[in-house]
Amino acid sequence: MDMAHEMERELSLEFVRVTEAAALSCGRLMGTGDKEACDAAAVKAMRLALSSVDIDGKIVIGEGEMDEAPMLYIGEKVGTGNGPKVDVAVDPLEGTNVLAKGLSRALSVLAVAEEGCLLHAPDMYMEKLAVGPKARGVIDLDRPIEENLERVAAALGKNVGDLVVVILDRPRNEGLIADVRRAGARVKLIPDGDLSPAVAVGFEDSGVDVLAGIGGAPEGVLSAAALRCVGGEMQARLWPVSPEEVERAKTMGIGDIRRKLTMDDLVKGDDVIFAATGVTDGEILRGVRYSGVWASTHSVVMRGTTGTIRFIEARHRLDKKPEFVRKRVR
Repeated sequence: MDMAHEMERELSLEFVRVTEAAALSCGRLMGTGDKEACDAAAVKAMRLALSSVDIDGKIVIGEGEMDEAPMLYIGEKVGTGNGPKVDVAVDPLEGTNVLAKGLSRALSVLAVAEEGCLLHAPDMYMEKLAVGPKARGVIDLDRPIEENLERVAAALGKNVGDLVVVILDRPRNEGLIADVRRAGARVKLIPDGDLSPAVAVGFEDSGVDVLAGIGGAPEGVLSAAALRCVGGEMQARLWPVSPEEVERAKTMGIGDIRRKLTMDDLVKGDDVIFAATGVTDGEILRGVRYSGVWASTHSVVMRGTTGTIRFIEARHRLDKKPEFVRKRVR
């Protein structure tokens, strides 16, 4: 990003402020059943918070195309314009259904990298295989999952039966789920939101060893940004379901739609910052807690250039942040 470490350190804390704002704004709507309102609250707050950050940023992964999203659309300029030129990938609310139903693993997420260093992933499915630092270099998406699990177990000093593999509970993953069970690993099925467990594989005490299966491509790039910072690994492959999606990928610069994507394809280099704030409880982050005029948040921010990982607990006076926080529902 062509900036000194001190400036990068200051910006990393600014990015946490952005994810905190989104989490605080949408967290009030937990369990309301209104996923559109949940998402809208997060998007509006994140866009407002980003507008005051000293970057010359462009959204490369966001809420969709300009004609689909009023804010945080792909190609939108964000920041004050008085800072480094960067690509910005956002998911103001990863897990709209999760939050609307009051379930776990909802996050507000942002990744920032030097211009041209994040894969411009179209909004389609992506096959993923992700592991933490100790298993980096041993996975191969082209090999059977049973072989991958044996290699990961050996790298972690575990038996295959000790491994926890997180997979989205979808019909498209049924064959994979059966294969993982046949291999003897423990399967943790999740109803929505595979970004949180993909990040969790990078932390040894998270209780998650492997993320596998077909989920969203934009979430895959955000996951790869986090794993780049912690020294983990993800391999992926786009999974189009229509000729239109194949053409869309080509217009975004992905010529070989079936090519295996490595970490260098997903996130080039270590000059990346990843920030996330928990909206509901997950493997590594607690959700937002509200009490009168106070709220508490739990966030993580990671810097690829230094490998620094910071967990940040913050208390917020809601009556002093009216622009970011939805009024309490009575």
